[in-house]
Amino acid sequence: MNKTGIKETVTVSGYTLIAGYLGIVMIMAGVITLLPLITLAFYPQEMNQAGYFIVPGVISILAGYLVSLVLRGKKLGNLERNQEMIVVTATWMIAICVTAIPFVLTGKYTFTQAVFETTSGLSTTGLSVVDTASAPHIFLIHRTVLLFFGGVGLVLVMTSVLSDIYGMRLYNAEGHSDRLLPNLLESARLIIGIYSGYILAGTALYVIFGMSPFDAVNHSIAALSTGGFSTRPESIGYYNSAAIEMITIVLMLLGGTNFLVHLLLLRGKIKAVLSHCETRITLFLLAFFSPLLLVLLMQEMYNEVSTGMRAAVFQAVSALTTTGFQTVETFQTWGSPLMMIMIVLMLVGGSTGSTAGGLKAYRVYVILKEIKWKIIRDICPNRMVFTETIKRYGKEEAVSSREKEQIHTFICVYLILFLTGTFIFCLFGYSIQDSMFEFSSALSTVGLSVGITAYDANPVIHWTAAAGMFLGRLEVFAVLIGAARIISDGKGAAAEHRKNIRR
Repeated sequence: MNKTGIKETVTVSGYTLIAGYLGIVMIMAGVITLLPLITLAFYPQEMNQAGYFIVPGVISILAGYLVSLVLRGKKLGNLERNQEMIVVTATWMIAICVTAIPFVLTGKYTFTQAVFETTSGLSTTGLSVVDTASAPHIFLIHRTVLLFFGGVGLVLVMTSVLSDIYGMRLYNAEGHSDRLLPNLLESARLIIGIYSGYILAGTALYVIFGMSPFDAVNHSIAALSTGGFSTRPESIGYYNSAAIEMITIVLMLLGGTNFLVHLLLLRGKIKAVLSHCETRITLFLLAFFSPLLLVLLMQEMYNEVSTGMRAAVFQAVSALTTTGFQTVETFQTWGSPLMMIMIVLMLVGGSTGSTAGGLKAYRVYVILKEIKWKIIRDICPNRMVFTETIKRYGKEEAVSSREKEQIHTFICVYLILFLTGTFIFCLFGYSIQDSMFEFSSALSTVGLSVGITAYDANPVIHWTAAAGMFLGRLEVFAVLIGAARIISDGKGAAAEHRKNIRR
C-alpha cells in the first residue's frame, strides 16, 4: 500500500512478463496433449495408451499454472522491443517438446524422432517417421491435433488471454499479417470459425464419397492446414478416387489462401478475390506448370491423358499449397525436369496469412512486378511517371521501398538456408537433386519426400530438417531476432553484474 492506504498494483514487464506468458503456453501445450484422449471414447481398446498423454499433459498444465502465477494480481506492462519474438519462438519450442513426450514414452521413438514428428505437425509440414499402417488411432489423432493448432497458429490460440495490443504484436511475429476485424480477439474467433466450417464441410464430403469418418476427419484437417499427415501409407493415392482428389484439391487451395481473401469470398466479393495479386499468381503458376507436368508424366509413366492430368494437377496443387499429399507411389523414380518443377512450386508456396509455407506468393509476385517495373523504367523516357502498385484485396496498393527491401532480404536469407540444408543432406551421400527436393520440402513445410528423412535416418538429418521446418514456419526472422535479443540482454546483464562486483 502507498501512504494514502490505497493498495498499489504491481506492474510486471520484461522477462517476468515473458515467463508469465510462457506459463500460459505450457498450460495450452498440456491441453493440446490431452485432447487425443477423446479418441478413447471410440477406440476403448487403446486405453493402455492413455498414460502416454496424461502424464506429460497434466505435468505441463500444473507447471504452467505455477509459472503463470507471476502475473496473478499484477498489471501487465510492456514487452520491450523484439521481446515478442522471444515469446513466439519459446512458445513453439515448448509446444514441440511437450507434445513430443507421448512419442518418447512409447519407447518406439527417440527424442530426436519425436521432436521431428511434432515439429512437422505443428509447422504443418507432414514429413513423418510414424508407420501409419500400425500406429494406434490415438497417435494418429495426436498428429492431426498438432496440424489443427499449428495451422491456425499457436499465438492465435493465445489471444484470448492477451491484450489486443500485445496479442497483435505476437501474432505478427508468428508470421501473420491478417487481422480480419479491428479487434484481434474477434479476428481470432472469425478465423477459427471459418477454419472449422471448412473442416466440417470437408469431412462430410469425404464420408459421402467413401472415406471412413475417422479418415475423413484426419484428412480434412490435414488438407485445410496444408499439413499432409495421412492415416494411410499411400496418402490420398490409397483411395484412387477422382472425387476424393477433387475435394482434397479444393481444401488444399482454401488452406493455401489468405484468410482476408476467405472473408471477401464469403461476402460474395468474387471480383476482389480474382483480382487479388496472390490469387492471380497462384492460378498462373498452376496453369503454367500443370500442363508441363502432364507432358513429362505422359513421357515417363502414364499412357492415358486423363490419368496423367489427375496426377499432374494434384501434385502441382499439393506442392504449391505446401500440403504434401500425394497420389503417386514415389518421387524417387521421377526425372530431373519433373523434380525441378516440384522444387520450384514448393519454394514459392502459398499465400501470406494462410496455413501454407514457402517464400509466399505475395513476395514472388512483387519480385516479378519489380522486373517489369525495371524494364519499363529503362525503356521509357525519363519524363514518364508511373506508380508502382499492385492489387491486394480488390484495392490498388503502392509497394514502398522499405517493403521491397524486406522482401529482398527475406528471399536472400531463405535461399541461403535452402542451400545450407541441401549441402548438409549432400554430406550424407544423397544426390543434390534428392537433397534439394527433401530440404525444400522441409523448409517450405510441404511434406513430400524421397525418403531421406525416414524413420532410420541419421539424427543430424532429422535435426536439420526439424530446424528447416521450424524456421520455415516462423519465417526465419522471428527466431533470429529473438535469439539476438536474448544474446544482447545476456551481455547486458553480464556487464551489469561485473559493474556491481567492481563496486
